[in-house]
Amino acid sequence: MKKLTSAAAAMAMMGALGSSPVQAQTQFVTIGTGGVTGVYYAAGGAICRLINKDRKDHGIRCSVESTGGSVYNINTIKAGELDFGVAQSDAQYNAVKGVGQFSDTGAISELRAVFGLHPEPLTILARKDAGASKMEDFKSKRFNVSNPGSGTRATMDMLLPAIGMSTGDFSLTSELKPDEHGAALCDNKIDGFAYVVGHPAANIQDPTTTCGAQLVSVEGEGVDKLIAEYPYFAKATIPGGMYANNPDAATTFGVVASVVSSSKVPDEVVYTMVKAVFENFEDFRKLHPAFANLEPASMIKDGLSAPLHDGAVNYYKEKGWM
Repeated sequence: MKKLTSAAAAMAMMGALGSSPVQAQTQFVTIGTGGVTGVYYAAGGAICRLINKDRKDHGIRCSVESTGGSVYNINTIKAGELDFGVAQSDAQYNAVKGVGQFSDTGAISELRAVFGLHPEPLTILARKDAGASKMEDFKSKRFNVSNPGSGTRATMDMLLPAIGMSTGDFSLTSELKPDEHGAALCDNKIDGFAYVVGHPAANIQDPTTTCGAQLVSVEGEGVDKLIAEYPYFAKATIPGGMYANNPDAATTFGVVASVVSSSKVPDEVVYTMVKAVFENFEDFRKLHPAFANLEPASMIKDGLSAPLHDGAVNYYKEKGWM
């Protein structure tokens, strides 16, 4: 199906507002997510499900696209090829500032925040026989730093120098996507991998169950300095017993997943998306275990470095939240 441009989308919305629901022209919007086994894809699917539930009333049909993750989503929103995307709070911050992964393209002034989602700890998983109890133990081992353009890769690019390491310390540095790293670990192709993800996550559960993979804590002076320097990072704990063969908690740090858009996406479209989520909030929280503890008060401020989209602001003010 052909996706509408922003201008055409605005015209379609105007037409929809001036006609009955039966006559409303269907408008297509797309949410960029991540790998199909990750929480981003589940989040996009949950949002689309709630939007599409009432599409006969508002004329908007939502679809999910599996993508390379945070940085890809933001760049593709900028290019006008996605309407919304899920992105880590650090990627959102860097895009607004024009630093890090966005230093070549410059600040993306049209990027807009919509709402925050779940916490995302940096999760390090090791083969049971790897003998790794901390990140430094992966020196001279095979390690997956994730695919370029992903939020995980961006976090690893900051963590390694902070703890005095580089990709050159690994005997093999792989760039597998999240959908591939679990099987590679259990097939003895890598010794460990990194993944920034909300918990519980299917592609952490699979290797811990299938081949007894072990969670590895990420802590120390270098991590403490990262948290102190960058406001989008915070300490996090992955509870013991959440995954098979991992009775002890893992201490790490992480970011917050967030939904972002562009100022070029019409206010009415963003308002409709936000309303669909928060008017069906209890249903939304049940759509994935990572959403179980979400609260609107934190979702409209935590992890949001870009200005809020006017369409989202309109809804939050209407609800008395702002």
